[in-house]
Amino acid sequence: MAWIGELDLGTRPMPATGPMVALTIDGQSIEVPEGTSIMRAAALMGTSIPKLCATDMLESFGSCRLCLVEIDGRPGYPASCTTPVAPGMIVRTQTEKLSTLRKGVMELYISDHPLDCLTCSANGDCELQDQAGAVGLREVRYGYEGANHLVADKDESNPYFTFDSAKCIVCSRCVRACDEVQGTIALTVDGRGFESHIAASQDEDFLSSECVSCGACVQACPTSALIEKSVIEKGTPDRAIVTTCAYCGVGCTFRAEMRGDELVRMVPWKDGKANRGHSCVKGRFAWGYANHRERILNPMIRASVDDPWREVSWDEAIAHTASEFRRIQAKYGKRSIGGITSSRCTNEETFLVQKLIRQGFGNNNVDTCARVCHSPTGYGLKTTFGTSAGTQDFDSVMQADVILLIGANPTDAHPVFASRMKRRLRPQNGKPGARLIVIDPRSIDLVRSPHVEAQHHLPLKPGTNVAALTAMAHVIVGEGLANEAWIRERCDWDEYQDWAAFVSEPHRSPEATEALTGVPAATLRAAARLYATGGNAAIYYGLGVTEHSQGSSTVMAIANLAMATGNIGREGTGVNPLRGQNNVQGACDMGSFPHEYSGYRHVSDSATRALFETAWGVPLDSEPGLRIPNMLDAATDGSFMGLFVQGEDILQSDPNTHHVAAGLAAMECVVVQDLFLNETANYAHVFLPGSTFLEKDGTFTNAERRIQRVRKVMAPLNGQADWEIVQLVARAMGLDWSYTHPSEIMDEIARLTPSFAGVSYALLDEQGSVQWPANEKAPLGTPMMHIDGFARGKGKFVVTDYVATDEKTGPRYPLLLTTGRILSQYNVGAQTRRTDNVAWHPEDLLEIHPLDAENRGIKDGDWVYLRSRAGETTLRAAVTERVAPGVVYTTFHHPTTQANVITTDYSDWATNCPEYKVTAVQIGLSNGPSDWQEDYAEQARHSRRILVEAAE
Repeated sequence: MAWIGELDLGTRPMPATGPMVALTIDGQSIEVPEGTSIMRAAALMGTSIPKLCATDMLESFGSCRLCLVEIDGRPGYPASCTTPVAPGMIVRTQTEKLSTLRKGVMELYISDHPLDCLTCSANGDCELQDQAGAVGLREVRYGYEGANHLVADKDESNPYFTFDSAKCIVCSRCVRACDEVQGTIALTVDGRGFESHIAASQDEDFLSSECVSCGACVQACPTSALIEKSVIEKGTPDRAIVTTCAYCGVGCTFRAEMRGDELVRMVPWKDGKANRGHSCVKGRFAWGYANHRERILNPMIRASVDDPWREVSWDEAIAHTASEFRRIQAKYGKRSIGGITSSRCTNEETFLVQKLIRQGFGNNNVDTCARVCHSPTGYGLKTTFGTSAGTQDFDSVMQADVILLIGANPTDAHPVFASRMKRRLRPQNGKPGARLIVIDPRSIDLVRSPHVEAQHHLPLKPGTNVAALTAMAHVIVGEGLANEAWIRERCDWDEYQDWAAFVSEPHRSPEATEALTGVPAATLRAAARLYATGGNAAIYYGLGVTEHSQGSSTVMAIANLAMATGNIGREGTGVNPLRGQNNVQGACDMGSFPHEYSGYRHVSDSATRALFETAWGVPLDSEPGLRIPNMLDAATDGSFMGLFVQGEDILQSDPNTHHVAAGLAAMECVVVQDLFLNETANYAHVFLPGSTFLEKDGTFTNAERRIQRVRKVMAPLNGQADWEIVQLVARAMGLDWSYTHPSEIMDEIARLTPSFAGVSYALLDEQGSVQWPANEKAPLGTPMMHIDGFARGKGKFVVTDYVATDEKTGPRYPLLLTTGRILSQYNVGAQTRRTDNVAWHPEDLLEIHPLDAENRGIKDGDWVYLRSRAGETTLRAAVTERVAPGVVYTTFHHPTTQANVITTDYSDWATNCPEYKVTAVQIGLSNGPSDWQEDYAEQARHSRRILVEAAE
């Protein structure tokens, strides 16, 4: 079998900015950066030194004793992985003595290893096997009768990989990967000498341990001791295609390793600039939904939502869709239909949907789930900085001295970036770790986890972000910690003075706001001082900032802090939103909002509109269209009757589920394009089966503005990629679209979008990825924004007065509910619930403080009702001190919970982003699931039975 893995140079590279060192290896001269290991230097010149414990993903370790070399003038046989090069050094990697030593070492390994290579799942993909051949081992002098580990038990508890201790050589690579790459430190070498073995946590099985199933240990293992169950089942892959993960906004790059046309495993690509060869349980393992038996593969239509679905041909489904949309517009007017783009689909597909609506429907009624999560980011950062995205690349965190984390839980929602953040928070190579400030109502993992502890945790009450940030600004200005020289040079000084006067008012001090925020004044003052004086300070935030009635105000308050301290425009600083879905940034960039074209240009701007009118050959509407809540309102009013929904389940993901259901039920034609019959499809009249990221070409844009290629790994099981489906609808609507490949769509995006002007598939294939803006000024992209000045000119300080949410607690609803994600699940769970990830999170739980639980007679695991002014649901309680008294928390991954039955329709004042994070609720003991939940569960079981029978 041909080798399809990536080249491993043995040890990590050294910065090329330092001095170069010349040496001789096996008679050949080479120059490498100072600090480079002999092993890596040899590999760079094409000489492979045998190794087992060494890999370029980890720090040098020097335990296997296989990589010994001879160095002139030095005694002994040093390990090449731990020995740095030196000027004039003369090294020999192949001598008779080295051969004898290496064979002897390898004999010892093989003497305690099963001799089942021909039947082993890793045959042909095993480093131990390869290195035995490399050292010329042909026989073992030692017998197998003595004590050995050949009958050690297998641990098959993890749903995705097996640990076979009999095949473990205790090289510690898995332990070091868990420590250095992932940062969980769940593995260790337990015992001494012959008793040494790899242990998970307190010698538990992998599933029960602290292991987060990121796969770093499996990737690091040089034998089949740790191996994917998919490889055992399907065989060793024989080819690989590089693509981009379709889960969170980190945008990890993977090598999809195939055997024939079947995907065997996803392996994180070392050259991926977003993930640097790391992954999480979702991207690494949870791709099985692509072949799940519940996936819909044929178009379906029905006249009424009360009728059964009828499978039809693509031609009939597309013709019916176009006919219905034309009928509705003829009856109710051109603004009576619209569409919703998806943050899960590619840039190209998203661009086509908004083009279909603007060019084909003749209106701007387009919205996206990006608005219901991060639209305040776009509004707030565009107002203050002039661009609607984060300022840094992910690598920048490694230069931060202070990290302020607000309203984000990276270990659960952005785990690969969290691993990088944890590396910076821990001391390394004599360099002290960065100091961490966490502002969150909940005690997230980063507040305290192995070798990581926040310097300050500000457990503020939900809904008081603006008050807390303004109090921090009060300290910074009042104590003279603002960087006034930087402000005078980079910002509008008059606006700064107005802002400084505002934040300096006595009633905005930490002491005055303590009762409001719940944060002790001394803690808040200490955090403000640390942020202002601790060196390079970076702010990272998530949905706990944006999903509030003051989301836009909070984003601008964050920008104010960064500008006031000069923490913009250099490595280790900046304002960095952690985007939730794989293409939230791209969906925004592509013009998915009813008031903006691609590149965040308003539809009322005549010059911009003329550009698109010339390209598309039709006059375009200058009036902003409807957002999703407005569409639903108009539907119940009888003026909005048709909706095209691509890859979005608004009934489960949008707030106030009852309102969403009423709006959908009032429409005459709802078209859903998705993988599965989701909750929204219960109200659909047409279902167009979608394609997964494995079945299409295109691009995603991650949270750091990085545009990356998505490459087709397999043919679409439904027969069409999503962009092709949209094109079929457009043609049926009378549009002359003739794209033959997504690269042509990207070319159109580049022609019409200044920040994408230099982007092409050729550039992405050459560079791997680029960060927008990529244009004449920055042909290879822009890793860091606002280095010499802001995109808008002068940075703008904005007064952000705290305005309490209209959602109030009281005697009937005394607690505050906030929501978030968990590591193993993803958003509404449509993908992850159809994988073995349910082993970790089979249901949503309600976290409640012991005091609140005791007052209500609630014990851990009890069924409780969760009731708000909007609705009621039931779920099990998890009694924990992770939440403060008066605050409860749940996730929203399971439709049987329907967490958004509880949330209200309050929203951000500027963008209409829903206020998911603040809902007044009451909790009490329940007898179990409610009637509607039981009905839903039975309906879901019935639907699954029908789908399984159809598949069989």
